Amino acid sequence: MRILYIIVGIAAFVLGTIGTVLPVLPTVPFYLLATWCFARSSKRLHDWLNSKPLYRKHMTPFFNGEGLTLRQKVTMMSVTTILMFIAFVLMGEVLIGRIVLGAAWLFHVFYFIFRIKTRTEAA
Repeated sequence: MRILYIIVGIAAFVLGTIGTVLPVLPTVPFYLLATWCFARSSKRLHDWLNSKPLYRKHMTPFFNGEGLTLRQKVTMMSVTTILMFIAFVLMGEVLIGRIVLGAAWLFHVFYFIFRIKTRTEAA
Protein backbone atom coordinates (compact mmCIF):
# COMPACT_ATOMS: atom_id res chain seq x y z
CA MET A 1 0.00 0.00 0.00
CA ARG A 2 2.91 2.31 0.78
CA ILE A 3 4.26 2.00 -2.78
CA LEU A 4 0.82 2.82 -4.19
CA TYR A 5 0.72 6.01 -2.09
CA ILE A 6 4.17 6.97 -3.36
CA ILE A 7 3.21 6.38 -7.01
CA VAL A 8 -0.07 8.30 -6.72
CA GLY A 9 1.71 11.08 -4.76
CA ILE A 10 4.39 11.50 -7.42
CA ALA A 11 1.81 11.52 -10.21
CA ALA A 12 -0.31 14.08 -8.35
CA PHE A 13 2.74 16.27 -7.70
CA VAL A 14 3.74 16.17 -11.38
CA LEU A 15 0.18 16.96 -12.53
CA GLY A 16 -0.10 19.79 -9.98
CA THR A 17 3.18 21.27 -11.16
CA ILE A 18 2.05 21.05 -14.79
CA GLY A 19 -1.19 22.69 -13.64
CA THR A 20 0.72 25.82 -12.61
CA VAL A 21 1.19 26.50 -16.33
CA LEU A 22 -1.75 24.76 -17.99
CA PRO A 23 -5.14 26.17 -17.07
CA VAL A 24 -7.04 22.94 -17.65
CA LEU A 25 -5.21 21.17 -14.80
CA PRO A 26 -5.94 22.45 -11.31
CA THR A 27 -2.86 22.88 -9.13
CA VAL A 28 -4.32 22.89 -5.63
CA PRO A 29 -6.31 19.61 -5.70
CA PHE A 30 -3.33 17.71 -7.11
CA TYR A 31 -0.98 19.19 -4.50
CA LEU A 32 -3.46 18.33 -1.76
CA LEU A 33 -3.64 14.76 -3.04
CA ALA A 34 0.18 14.59 -3.20
CA THR A 35 0.41 15.85 0.38
CA TRP A 36 -2.09 13.28 1.59
CA CYS A 37 -0.38 10.43 -0.27
CA PHE A 38 3.12 11.44 0.84
CA ALA A 39 1.98 11.83 4.44
CA ARG A 40 0.59 8.28 4.29
CA SER A 41 3.65 6.80 2.58
CA SER A 42 6.53 8.32 4.56
CA LYS A 43 7.50 11.28 6.70
CA ARG A 44 10.57 11.87 4.53
CA LEU A 45 8.47 12.32 1.35
CA HIS A 46 6.01 14.56 3.19
CA ASP A 47 8.86 16.74 4.45
CA TRP A 48 10.42 16.81 0.96
CA LEU A 49 7.18 18.08 -0.57
CA ASN A 50 6.79 20.74 2.12
CA SER A 51 10.33 21.96 1.43
CA LYS A 52 9.66 22.84 -2.22
CA PRO A 53 9.33 26.61 -2.85
CA LEU A 54 6.54 26.23 -5.42
CA TYR A 55 4.53 24.11 -3.01
CA ARG A 56 5.13 26.50 -0.10
CA LYS A 57 4.19 29.53 -2.19
CA HIS A 58 0.85 28.11 -3.32
CA MET A 59 -0.18 25.73 -0.56
CA THR A 60 1.02 27.21 2.74
CA PRO A 61 -1.52 30.06 2.60
CA PHE A 62 -4.31 27.50 2.07
CA PHE A 63 -3.25 25.39 5.03
CA ASN A 64 -2.87 28.47 7.23
CA GLY A 65 -6.28 29.81 6.13
CA GLU A 66 -4.68 33.05 4.91
CA GLY A 67 -5.70 32.90 1.26
CA LEU A 68 -3.81 34.59 -1.57
CA THR A 69 -2.90 38.21 -2.17
CA LEU A 70 -4.93 40.12 -4.74
CA ARG A 71 -1.83 40.26 -6.92
CA GLN A 72 -1.42 36.45 -6.81
CA LYS A 73 -5.09 35.97 -7.65
CA VAL A 74 -5.00 38.44 -10.55
CA THR A 75 -1.78 36.94 -11.91
CA MET A 76 -3.12 33.38 -11.77
CA MET A 77 -6.46 34.32 -13.30
CA SER A 78 -4.82 36.43 -16.05
CA VAL A 79 -2.56 33.58 -17.13
CA THR A 80 -5.48 31.15 -16.95
CA THR A 81 -7.73 33.43 -18.98
CA ILE A 82 -5.11 34.09 -21.68
CA LEU A 83 -4.21 30.41 -22.11
CA MET A 84 -7.84 29.30 -22.09
CA PHE A 85 -8.73 31.97 -24.63
CA ILE A 86 -5.97 30.75 -26.94
CA ALA A 87 -7.22 27.17 -26.55
CA PHE A 88 -10.79 28.36 -27.13
CA VAL A 89 -9.81 30.05 -30.41
CA LEU A 90 -7.74 27.07 -31.56
CA MET A 91 -10.66 24.70 -30.98
CA GLY A 92 -12.40 26.27 -33.93
CA GLU A 93 -15.60 24.36 -34.52
CA VAL A 94 -15.28 21.82 -31.72
CA LEU A 95 -18.38 22.99 -29.89
CA ILE A 96 -18.25 20.52 -27.00
CA GLY A 97 -14.59 21.42 -26.39
CA ARG A 98 -15.44 25.12 -26.28
CA ILE A 99 -18.33 24.46 -23.88
CA VAL A 100 -16.14 22.39 -21.54
CA LEU A 101 -13.36 24.96 -21.68
CA GLY A 102 -15.80 27.79 -21.01
CA ALA A 103 -17.27 25.91 -18.05
CA ALA A 104 -13.78 25.22 -16.65
CA TRP A 105 -12.91 28.91 -17.01
CA LEU A 106 -16.10 29.96 -15.22
CA PHE A 107 -15.35 27.49 -12.44
CA HIS A 108 -11.85 28.96 -12.04
CA VAL A 109 -13.20 32.51 -11.89
CA PHE A 110 -15.91 31.73 -9.34
CA TYR A 111 -13.54 29.60 -7.27
CA PHE A 112 -10.91 32.34 -7.09
CA ILE A 113 -13.47 35.05 -6.31
CA PHE A 114 -15.71 33.27 -3.81
CA ARG A 115 -13.73 30.37 -2.31
CA ILE A 116 -10.18 31.67 -1.91
CA LYS A 117 -9.70 34.37 0.70
CA THR A 118 -7.94 37.55 -0.33
CA ARG A 119 -5.21 38.59 2.08
CA THR A 120 -3.31 41.85 2.24
CA GLU A 121 0.23 42.10 0.95
CA ALA A 122 2.95 41.50 3.52
CA ALA A 123 4.79 44.72 4.30
